Amino acid sequence: MGEQITQAQDLLRSLPGVDRLLQMPVTELLAEQYGRSLTLAALRYSLDNRRQAILAGNGREPDADSLVQEARTWLENLLAPTLRPIINATGVIVHTNLGRAPLSRSALTAVQSAGGGYATLEFDLDSGKRGSRAVHAENLLIRLTGAEAATAVNNNAAAVLLMLTALCSGREVIISRGQLVEIGGGFRIPDVMAQSGARMVEVGTTNRTHLHDYERAVTENTAAILVVHHSNYKIIGFTTEPPLADLADLACRHNILLLYDQGSGALLDTAPYGLEPEPTVLDGLQAGCDVVCFSGDKLLGGSQAGILCGRGGLIGQIKRHPLARAVRADKMALAALSATLAQYLTDRALVDIPVWRMIARPLPEIEAEANQWAARLQEEGVAARVIDGRSTVGGGSLPGTSLPTRLVAVEQADVESLAAALRGHSLPVIGRIQDDLFLVDPRTVLPEQAEALLTALVRYA
Repeated sequence: MGEQITQAQDLLRSLPGVDRLLQMPVTELLAEQYGRSLTLAALRYSLDNRRQAILAGNGREPDADSLVQEARTWLENLLAPTLRPIINATGVIVHTNLGRAPLSRSALTAVQSAGGGYATLEFDLDSGKRGSRAVHAENLLIRLTGAEAATAVNNNAAAVLLMLTALCSGREVIISRGQLVEIGGGFRIPDVMAQSGARMVEVGTTNRTHLHDYERAVTENTAAILVVHHSNYKIIGFTTEPPLADLADLACRHNILLLYDQGSGALLDTAPYGLEPEPTVLDGLQAGCDVVCFSGDKLLGGSQAGILCGRGGLIGQIKRHPLARAVRADKMALAALSATLAQYLTDRALVDIPVWRMIARPLPEIEAEANQWAARLQEEGVAARVIDGRSTVGGGSLPGTSLPTRLVAVEQADVESLAAALRGHSLPVIGRIQDDLFLVDPRTVLPEQAEALLTALVRYA
């Protein structure tokens, strides 16, 4: 025991000091790359690790080069980005965990332009005075939807909260029990209602709510009826809900508001592409809703945003509310949103917006690409074949519906290990596992990422 203690003491005494390590040429290069203070912290971390190892009886002769290398590894890990690009081969088009809608090239250009320098975020060029960020994208939204006014905040959860707070705080809001939804991350409509200061009045049952249920619930303290679209679930069988137009008529007769959380931001009809019809933003406004709110990064295909459209006076009231500042959108989100909206106005959505390009992509085209990929993989010795499959829209849109697709199925003895290796690749690949196969859906793989996908599969499969 005494000999071990003596040996440990000798090893501790022989550890180089920080000053000595800082004088090494390789460390000087680290300091130039990472800064002196951060490099110093890395060296101390490396020395502390070595001391702990020595005291635990696992020490070895100190080596300055290995200590510096350990410091370099610490620096690289510390500064490595956690928000990384990936290849989405899952077949889920609007994948919430993978960033929802990928931006179009014009939206990316707009982001770079607005974010790479100064911009007219809150500056009026005509007057030379302070302007308002609320005007950005407003005219485009008005043109697209026919609404009197519009504004954008940082996401749709914020839009719902702001709408209820600004228009209904201290009063009652009627909602069907079948619409008390919870979406990902624990966002619950009852909790949002409570946070807004409005008092929730539930009507109907989970599966059936009638017009007379709403009418009976109207009191002198009623501010609005709130309709929340079933964005991430379906109620089937013995069900009923009154149409928006009937609710709009009821609201008008009682001089209350009809507020609609449409959610997905669909501006185009989904039915022509083999999907069930998704209620659009225009449907809600044309039915007579006073305010419609929805997401910017779901079926709209743009940046994260919560968009509110509707009557001018109500949108103005929402814009002026103090909460609006707390949930405002930033310049890059507004730039991307404006560029995306412009693609709808110029009839370019199906060509330029990735989400809609994926939805509208013909099955024969997907099959041809899947066959090409499988053949390429087979040539490289990978056991791969093409099978039938389904793609989903995802992102809390069109639950229970899917699109036919063709999948590249990779056979592997240990498919979980393959999936883990692909996730650890320099450009991670995220696919799905089914029946002991690693499945890749060409529908959601961006064209510029196809070669990187195949290279990764050849390397690890």
